[in-house]
Amino acid sequence: MIQQQTSPVADSGDYLKAFACTAVMAQTVLSLALTVPAGRALQTGIAGVYLAIKFTAPAFICGIVMTTMRVSPAHPHYGAYLRQQWSALGLPTLAWSLAYLLLLPQLQQHTSFHSLGQFGWQLINGNAAPHLWYNTMMLQIILLMPLWWALRRGWPRHHWAIVAVTAGLLLGWLAWYNGVAVPSGQAASWYGLDRVWWGFAVYAIVGIGLATSRTGWLRGYRWLGWALLGVGTWLAQYRQLRTTGSPIDLNRSSYYLPATVGYSLCVILLVVSLAKWHQAHHSRWLPVIHWLATYAYPSYLANVFWLELIWLLGGRTLMAIHPVLGIVGCYLATWCWSFAATYGLHLLGQRLKGMVRKWRQTRRTARNRSNW
Repeated sequence: MIQQQTSPVADSGDYLKAFACTAVMAQTVLSLALTVPAGRALQTGIAGVYLAIKFTAPAFICGIVMTTMRVSPAHPHYGAYLRQQWSALGLPTLAWSLAYLLLLPQLQQHTSFHSLGQFGWQLINGNAAPHLWYNTMMLQIILLMPLWWALRRGWPRHHWAIVAVTAGLLLGWLAWYNGVAVPSGQAASWYGLDRVWWGFAVYAIVGIGLATSRTGWLRGYRWLGWALLGVGTWLAQYRQLRTTGSPIDLNRSSYYLPATVGYSLCVILLVVSLAKWHQAHHSRWLPVIHWLATYAYPSYLANVFWLELIWLLGGRTLMAIHPVLGIVGCYLATWCWSFAATYGLHLLGQRLKGMVRKWRQTRRTARNRSNW
């Protein structure tokens, strides 16, 4: 089931979700390109593009929280919220995780299941496919929504205190990670840190601030400052990744590097600035972005499934012939298939629900007539 929002046009959270989903599909394609010789010949360029679109998880979290803050009443009901999110997020996550484990078990990460217990562990920890680690972490953000609602209520009076505490905790977390995990060489083996909500909580709080505060300071030409800072932090990431040696390993990039955090925040502010500008000018892109955001999450879940099929049906061959065309072709096909399939499944689900509803109504009518 797709989560339908109350507004027919996009809010700022929709922009973040649509941009994040569109970018993350390219990340998967670029990672796959490095598995073939033709792609490895372009590794420096691929690494630069990969880092340029490595804002997806923070942007999606910020977008979800922004939209939730906008549509939630002053005193929301947590049980009703969880029921809605189970249909919109939980059930699609479970269905696609099972699909990857049962149909494409070769995509498992870190280890493979050989028993029922291991199967269950792969199912819940995000190892069923390369991109599902994010869902494990993001669903924790959803479960903690009462915390974010509480911070929203306290934001008007205590926003400076919230910002100060968040900044302090973030700096402490980055100092520990880059002072302990990275120098010890344990960052790769401690992959479970990526599944814990704590490392991404700052983006939920940024979403609260952007949804609750006045954002006039994002208008005008102030976006140029965020763009310049974004270029600087991207360069810092790129230089750091190049120092890890050759061949370049994209897994050595991390969301917990200071430059990556700074870059993600810059991109979030730039996307929100674009959304505000479009809203002020009643852009024709507003309903388009809203539609993309509505189907973004299930399309994201499905994208690696479709990419694997595209790769086997000719993507790998095209990549060997012309790697740039291979990357672009695989990406565009994956994006189109993911959104088209998600929309098709949604329409099929709506049709089946209508048929079930009609069948129940027919039975109810027949039962009433028999009682006469």
